[in-house]
Amino acid sequence: MPAKPIQSPLTDDQLRVTGDALQQTVVDLIDLSLIAKQAHWNVVGSHFRSVHLGLDEVVAAAREFTDAAAERATAIGVSPDGRAATVVKESSAAGVEDGWQPDTQVIASMVDNLWAVITRLRGHIEATETADPVTQDLLIAIAARLEQLHWMWQAQQA
Repeated sequence: MPAKPIQSPLTDDQLRVTGDALQQTVVDLIDLSLIAKQAHWNVVGSHFRSVHLGLDEVVAAAREFTDAAAERATAIGVSPDGRAATVVKESSAAGVEDGWQPDTQVIASMVDNLWAVITRLRGHIEATETADPVTQDLLIAIAARLEQLHWMWQAQQA
């Protein structure tokens, strides 16, 4: 098989910037989905049900956007890497504690994790502005949904 079976419409510099942005986004979103699912299984407290269901929203969004970012990478000739070892090494997410977690702690954790992912994502939006506006558009859509979720999690702390 050729080393580059998918040809890119981007220059080498554009491909490097865009590929890095998409790869880091894939890693962050995979980790975010795993963090939310771990919290989903272990949340306890008087707000269990609403937090439990809210975590499902985060998981669904992260999984959908992971696929979109990975497929965009593939479309421009970048092989995405979502292996567990890569996620562990490269994720910007804050993570979650193991074991049972009080609902208030899960809420705080989701606020922190969403913030970390959004912060790096906003840097990728800026970096792809001239490198690849098509990818930038996708990253903007991802950021818009994650920022909406971030607001909803923060509102639970008010």
